[in-house]
Amino acid sequence: MLRTTGLTKRFGGITATDDVDFELDDELTSLIGPNGAGKTTFFNLLTGVLQPTEGTVEFRRDGEWTDITDADPPETAQLGIHRSFQITNVFPTSTVLENVRIAAQADSDDSLQFWRNVNAFDEHFEEAHAILDRVGLDGKADVPAENLSHGEKRKLEVGIALAGDPDVLLLDEPNAGVSSEDVDDIKALIEDVASDHAVLLVEHNMDIVMDVSDRIVVLNQGAVIADDVPENIRGDPDVQEAYLGGYEAGDLQKERAKRAGEDAEGKTA
Repeated sequence: MLRTTGLTKRFGGITATDDVDFELDDELTSLIGPNGAGKTTFFNLLTGVLQPTEGTVEFRRDGEWTDITDADPPETAQLGIHRSFQITNVFPTSTVLENVRIAAQADSDDSLQFWRNVNAFDEHFEEAHAILDRVGLDGKADVPAENLSHGEKRKLEVGIALAGDPDVLLLDEPNAGVSSEDVDDIKALIEDVASDHAVLLVEHNMDIVMDVSDRIVVLNQGAVIADDVPENIRGDPDVQEAYLGGYEAGDLQKERAKRAGEDAEGKTA
Protein backbone atom coordinates (compact mmCIF):
# COMPACT_ATOMS: atom_id res chain seq x y z
CA MET A 1 0.00 0.00 0.00
CA LEU A 2 2.84 2.37 0.80
CA ARG A 3 6.47 2.15 -0.25
CA THR A 4 9.66 4.18 -0.38
CA THR A 5 12.70 3.83 -2.59
CA GLY A 6 16.03 5.35 -1.61
CA LEU A 7 14.28 7.76 0.75
CA THR A 8 16.81 10.20 2.17
CA LYS A 9 16.48 13.40 4.19
CA ARG A 10 19.43 15.60 5.11
CA PHE A 11 19.40 18.60 7.39
CA GLY A 12 22.66 20.35 6.60
CA GLY A 13 25.36 17.81 7.37
CA ILE A 14 23.04 15.49 9.30
CA THR A 15 21.37 12.57 7.51
CA ALA A 16 18.11 11.90 9.36
CA THR A 17 16.77 9.30 6.90
CA ASP A 18 19.37 7.34 4.97
CA ASP A 19 18.47 5.57 1.69
CA VAL A 20 15.42 3.77 3.10
CA ASP A 21 13.69 1.13 0.97
CA PHE A 22 10.45 0.20 2.71
CA GLU A 23 7.06 -1.30 1.86
CA LEU A 24 3.92 -1.52 3.99
CA ASP A 25 1.33 -4.09 2.96
CA ASP A 26 -2.00 -4.90 4.60
CA GLU A 27 -0.40 -5.56 8.00
CA LEU A 28 0.71 -4.02 11.28
CA THR A 29 4.35 -3.05 11.01
CA SER A 30 6.17 -1.42 13.92
CA LEU A 31 9.01 1.03 13.39
CA ILE A 32 11.46 1.03 16.30
CA GLY A 33 14.87 2.44 17.08
CA PRO A 34 16.74 4.59 19.59
CA ASN A 35 15.92 8.27 20.08
CA GLY A 36 17.21 10.21 17.10
CA ALA A 37 17.03 7.17 14.80
CA GLY A 38 14.83 9.08 12.31
CA LYS A 39 11.41 7.56 13.03
CA THR A 40 9.45 10.83 13.22
CA THR A 41 11.33 12.22 10.22
CA PHE A 42 10.32 9.11 8.28
CA PHE A 43 6.65 9.64 9.27
CA ASN A 44 6.91 13.27 8.18
CA LEU A 45 8.29 12.22 4.80
CA LEU A 46 5.49 9.70 4.27
CA THR A 47 2.79 12.28 5.01
CA GLY A 48 4.24 15.25 3.13
CA VAL A 49 5.23 17.30 6.18
CA LEU A 50 8.80 17.13 4.89
CA GLN A 51 10.09 16.74 1.36
CA PRO A 52 12.94 14.26 0.83
CA THR A 53 16.41 15.21 -0.29
CA GLU A 54 16.41 12.11 -2.47
CA GLY A 55 14.14 9.15 -3.17
CA THR A 56 10.44 8.56 -3.69
CA VAL A 57 7.25 7.76 -1.78
CA GLU A 58 4.51 5.78 -3.56
CA PHE A 59 0.97 4.83 -2.60
CA ARG A 60 -1.02 1.95 -4.08
CA ARG A 61 -4.74 2.29 -4.68
CA ASP A 62 -6.86 0.00 -6.87
CA GLY A 63 -3.73 -1.94 -7.76
CA GLU A 64 -1.90 1.06 -9.21
CA TRP A 65 1.17 2.72 -7.67
CA THR A 66 1.15 6.54 -7.61
CA ASP A 67 4.14 8.75 -6.86
CA ILE A 68 3.17 10.97 -3.91
CA THR A 69 6.66 12.26 -3.07
CA ASP A 70 5.63 15.89 -3.66
CA ALA A 71 2.17 15.64 -2.04
CA ASP A 72 1.48 17.88 0.95
CA PRO A 73 -0.28 16.71 4.16
CA PRO A 74 -3.84 17.53 3.00
CA GLU A 75 -3.22 15.67 -0.26
CA THR A 76 -1.84 12.56 1.47
CA ALA A 77 -4.77 12.62 3.89
CA GLN A 78 -7.27 12.83 1.02
CA LEU A 79 -5.56 9.86 -0.63
CA GLY A 80 -6.17 7.79 2.51
CA ILE A 81 -2.99 8.10 4.61
CA HIS A 82 -3.85 9.39 8.10
CA ARG A 83 -1.67 9.77 11.17
CA SER A 84 -1.76 10.41 14.88
CA PHE A 85 0.96 12.41 16.60
CA GLN A 86 3.47 11.78 19.39
CA ILE A 87 2.08 14.84 21.20
CA THR A 88 -1.69 14.85 21.65
CA ASN A 89 -3.20 17.04 18.94
CA VAL A 90 -6.91 17.78 19.52
CA PHE A 91 -9.18 20.84 19.71
CA PRO A 92 -9.30 21.17 23.51
CA THR A 93 -12.42 23.33 23.86
CA SER A 94 -14.49 21.41 21.30
CA THR A 95 -16.44 18.36 22.38
CA VAL A 96 -15.13 14.88 21.77
CA LEU A 97 -17.84 14.41 19.12
CA GLU A 98 -16.97 17.67 17.36
CA ASN A 99 -13.30 16.74 17.16
CA VAL A 100 -14.14 13.60 15.20
CA ARG A 101 -17.00 15.18 13.25
CA ILE A 102 -14.70 17.97 12.02
CA ALA A 103 -12.13 15.39 10.92
CA ALA A 104 -14.80 13.38 9.08
CA GLN A 105 -16.10 16.47 7.29
CA ALA A 106 -12.58 17.64 6.41
CA ASP A 107 -11.97 14.33 4.66
CA SER A 108 -15.14 14.58 2.56
CA ASP A 109 -16.51 16.59 -0.34
CA ASP A 110 -18.33 18.77 2.22
CA SER A 111 -15.12 20.25 3.59
CA LEU A 112 -15.52 23.53 1.66
CA GLN A 113 -19.27 24.00 2.18
CA PHE A 114 -18.93 26.38 5.11
CA TRP A 115 -22.23 28.15 4.45
CA ARG A 116 -24.29 25.11 5.38
CA ASN A 117 -25.37 24.48 8.96
CA VAL A 118 -23.21 21.70 10.42
CA ASN A 119 -26.37 19.92 11.58
CA ALA A 120 -27.13 19.27 7.89
CA PHE A 121 -24.20 16.85 7.72
CA ASP A 122 -25.93 13.92 9.38
CA GLU A 123 -23.58 11.38 7.82
CA HIS A 124 -20.58 12.99 9.50
CA PHE A 125 -22.23 12.87 12.91
CA GLU A 126 -23.16 9.23 12.33
CA GLU A 127 -19.59 8.41 11.34
CA ALA A 128 -18.24 10.29 14.36
CA HIS A 129 -20.52 8.40 16.77
CA ALA A 130 -19.52 5.07 15.19
CA ILE A 131 -15.83 5.93 15.58
CA LEU A 132 -16.28 7.04 19.19
CA ASP A 133 -18.05 3.79 19.93
CA ARG A 134 -15.14 1.89 18.40
CA VAL A 135 -12.49 3.71 20.44
CA GLY A 136 -14.53 3.52 23.65
CA LEU A 137 -15.46 7.20 23.94
CA ASP A 138 -19.10 7.37 22.83
CA GLY A 139 -20.12 7.95 26.44
CA LYS A 140 -17.92 11.07 26.44
CA ALA A 141 -19.25 12.51 23.16
CA ASP A 142 -20.46 15.79 24.71
CA VAL A 143 -17.45 16.31 26.98
CA PRO A 144 -14.90 19.02 26.00
CA ALA A 145 -11.72 17.28 24.88
CA GLU A 146 -9.68 19.20 27.45
CA ASN A 147 -11.58 17.38 30.23
CA LEU A 148 -10.50 13.92 29.09
CA SER A 149 -7.76 11.98 30.83
CA HIS A 150 -4.49 11.66 28.93
CA GLY A 151 -5.30 8.08 27.96
CA GLU A 152 -8.71 9.14 26.68
CA LYS A 153 -7.11 11.92 24.63
CA ARG A 154 -4.86 9.35 23.00
CA LYS A 155 -7.93 7.28 22.12
CA LEU A 156 -9.57 10.41 20.71
CA GLU A 157 -6.56 11.10 18.53
CA VAL A 158 -6.77 7.59 17.10
CA GLY A 159 -10.47 8.23 16.50
CA ILE A 160 -9.65 11.43 14.62
CA ALA A 161 -7.15 9.51 12.48
CA LEU A 162 -9.87 6.95 11.67
CA ALA A 163 -12.24 9.62 10.30
CA GLY A 164 -12.80 9.25 6.58
CA ASP A 165 -11.92 5.53 6.66
CA PRO A 166 -8.26 5.76 5.58
CA ASP A 167 -6.39 2.90 3.95
CA VAL A 168 -3.23 3.47 5.99
CA LEU A 169 -2.84 4.60 9.61
CA LEU A 170 0.45 5.95 10.93
CA LEU A 171 0.38 5.85 14.73
CA ASP A 172 3.18 7.84 16.39
CA GLU A 173 3.66 6.60 19.98
CA PRO A 174 -0.02 6.24 20.92
CA ASN A 175 1.06 5.13 24.41
CA ALA A 176 3.25 8.17 25.07
CA GLY A 177 2.49 9.49 28.55
CA VAL A 178 -0.31 6.98 29.11
CA SER A 179 -0.69 5.58 32.64
CA SER A 180 -0.02 1.89 33.20
CA GLU A 181 -3.77 1.38 33.80
CA ASP A 182 -4.57 2.58 30.27
CA VAL A 183 -1.80 0.74 28.39
CA ASP A 184 -3.85 -2.43 27.84
CA ASP A 185 -6.78 -0.39 26.47
CA ILE A 186 -4.53 1.38 23.95
CA LYS A 187 -2.94 -1.93 22.97
CA ALA A 188 -6.39 -3.45 22.35
CA LEU A 189 -7.34 -0.39 20.28
CA ILE A 190 -4.19 -0.74 18.14
CA GLU A 191 -5.02 -4.39 17.47
CA ASP A 192 -8.62 -3.50 16.64
CA VAL A 193 -7.80 -0.81 14.06
CA ALA A 194 -5.15 -3.09 12.52
CA SER A 195 -7.89 -5.63 11.80
CA ASP A 196 -9.14 -3.51 8.88
CA HIS A 197 -6.36 -1.00 8.18
CA ALA A 198 -2.70 -1.16 7.24
CA VAL A 199 -0.89 0.26 10.27
CA LEU A 200 2.62 1.63 10.72
CA LEU A 201 3.29 2.00 14.44
CA VAL A 202 6.05 3.85 16.28
CA GLU A 203 6.09 2.58 19.86
CA HIS A 204 8.70 2.36 22.63
CA ASN A 205 6.85 -0.23 24.72
CA MET A 206 8.60 -3.37 23.48
CA ASP A 207 6.08 -5.73 25.07
CA ILE A 208 3.35 -4.13 22.93
CA VAL A 209 5.55 -4.09 19.82
CA MET A 210 6.42 -7.77 20.15
CA ASP A 211 2.80 -8.75 20.86
CA VAL A 212 0.94 -6.83 18.14
CA SER A 213 3.35 -6.60 15.19
CA ASP A 214 3.26 -8.74 12.08
CA ARG A 215 6.66 -7.29 11.21
CA ILE A 216 9.20 -4.96 12.79
CA VAL A 217 11.50 -2.51 11.01
CA VAL A 218 14.45 -1.17 12.99
CA LEU A 219 16.04 2.21 12.24
CA ASN A 220 19.41 3.33 13.54
CA GLN A 221 21.01 6.62 12.52
CA GLY A 222 18.39 6.95 9.80
CA ALA A 223 19.09 3.60 8.13
CA VAL A 224 17.22 0.29 8.24
CA ILE A 225 19.31 -2.26 10.14
CA ALA A 226 16.67 -5.00 10.37
CA ASP A 227 13.27 -5.89 8.88
CA ASP A 228 11.75 -9.15 10.07
CA VAL A 229 9.10 -10.89 12.16
CA PRO A 230 9.16 -10.17 15.94
CA GLU A 231 10.77 -13.43 17.05
CA ASN A 232 13.73 -12.85 14.71
CA ILE A 233 14.07 -9.18 15.65
CA ARG A 234 14.22 -10.09 19.34
CA GLY A 235 17.35 -12.19 18.83
CA ASP A 236 19.06 -10.07 16.17
CA PRO A 237 22.52 -9.08 17.53
CA ASP A 238 22.59 -5.78 15.62
CA VAL A 239 19.20 -4.82 17.03
CA GLN A 240 20.25 -5.86 20.55
CA GLU A 241 23.33 -3.67 20.30
CA ALA A 242 21.56 -0.67 18.77
CA TYR A 243 18.33 -0.66 20.74
CA LEU A 244 16.97 -3.60 22.72
CA GLY A 245 19.94 -3.99 25.05
CA GLY A 246 19.06 -7.45 26.33
CA TYR A 247 15.29 -7.02 26.26
CA GLU A 248 13.28 -10.15 27.01
CA ALA A 249 9.54 -10.61 26.62
CA GLY A 250 7.64 -9.49 29.69
CA ASP A 251 10.36 -7.18 31.05
CA LEU A 252 8.03 -4.19 31.16
CA GLN A 253 5.21 -6.10 32.85
CA LYS A 254 7.68 -7.39 35.45
CA GLU A 255 8.93 -3.88 36.13
CA ARG A 256 5.37 -2.52 36.50
CA ALA A 257 4.48 -5.36 38.87
CA LYS A 258 7.60 -4.68 40.92
CA ARG A 259 6.75 -0.97 41.20
CA ALA A 260 3.14 -1.80 42.13
CA GLY A 261 4.40 -4.11 44.88
CA GLU A 262 6.73 -1.46 46.22
CA ASP A 263 3.92 1.09 46.25
CA ALA A 264 1.64 -1.30 48.11
CA GLU A 265 4.37 -2.08 50.64
CA GLY A 266 4.96 1.64 51.19
CA LYS A 267 1.26 2.26 51.88
CA THR A 268 1.08 -0.53 54.48
CA ALA A 269 4.35 0.38 56.21
